[in-house]
Amino acid sequence: MSIKRSPDEADGVPDAAVAALGARLRAVRLRRRETLESLAGRSGLTKSFLSKLERGRASVSVSALLRICSALDVQLAEIMNGPEGRLVRAGGLTRVALGGEGLTEYQLTPGDEHRIQVLLSEIEPGGGSGAEYYTFPVEVEFVHVIKGRLTVSLEGEVHELAQGDALTFVSVPHAFHNPGPEPATVLWVMTPALPRDERSVSR
Repeated sequence: MSIKRSPDEADGVPDAAVAALGARLRAVRLRRRETLESLAGRSGLTKSFLSKLERGRASVSVSALLRICSALDVQLAEIMNGPEGRLVRAGGLTRVALGGEGLTEYQLTPGDEHRIQVLLSEIEPGGGSGAEYYTFPVEVEFVHVIKGRLTVSLEGEVHELAQGDALTFVSVPHAFHNPGPEPATVLWVMTPALPRDERSVSR
């Protein structure tokens, strides 16, 4: 299965999903009456980087994105733009940005589904979650390589997955990247879904 990259990405225009993520982060920051300086201090990231991220001009590792969410006291799921309705057509996939570099990701389950969350990722050669390990607040993660190769690094373990391989693991600190020369298409399943706060966050 091949996922086509948008024309905007090919032309060097800010990636739409990353820009939307930055805009939602900025909206949450302003609603919390948080300055870039204070957010930088509590997240361990620079003010310049956070400014670029909010404008969709910088990518962020999964670990750094989770630190930003923690500093803003907001759940990651609250700033995602999951699909509405139970039926998700192939031609109408909803792009999401959960951090990382060289990733094109889609959520296949509804945004309000709490029991399970399924993501489809295309990972460019060398792309992945970033150098830092991260942990999602879920119980179990499952990854299936549809095409290409994927390296998943867990605590004390490194798993090299090829096309058709699958890995199930308790959500512990981990990272992943595509070590191959071709894009990798990967299916991720998390259970339960990433938690959401009851309070509403604008999208």
